[in-house]
Amino acid sequence: MPLIDPGQRAAAFTLQDADGNTHRLSALKGRPVVLYFYPRDSTPGCTTQACAFRDWVTTQTSHDGVGSQTSQGPDAATILGVSPDSAKAHQKFATKQSLNFPLLIDPDQAIAEKYGVWQEKSMYGKTYMGIVRTTYLIDATGKVARRWDKVKVKGHVDEVVTALAAL
Repeated sequence: MPLIDPGQRAAAFTLQDADGNTHRLSALKGRPVVLYFYPRDSTPGCTTQACAFRDWVTTQTSHDGVGSQTSQGPDAATILGVSPDSAKAHQKFATKQSLNFPLLIDPDQAIAEKYGVWQEKSMYGKTYMGIVRTTYLIDATGKVARRWDKVKVKGHVDEVVTALAAL
């Protein structure tokens, strides 16, 4: 499936996190959602990206603002990471990195496909299917406000924060 363009309705999803909690996009209506797809737990780029979101959430929640599932107010946003890794891998990664937001399990890549991020990749001349690092900013009405393709990790969270402030 193609990527979802800004202005289009975000694809509905229901996914579980590593603790077995269910997360539905429809339950998050009324607040922005940062939905970021990453290839694999505990790899260098994915760790750097997750820790940058963690640090930002920590800063924002300490100021009673954007970030956690429990933040309130018009500026509150929910951060959700998505990969096809197992619950065990997510738990180990989240614990080791002290992550303060849910990592959702997409075991059959169905949601990654809905969002157009399950794509053909190549490395060392071999092609394979995998998640292309992509972030969606979904507004409070459930529409895609912004999308970052083939994300370069360094400085990415700053770009997301700037876009959130503009909502």
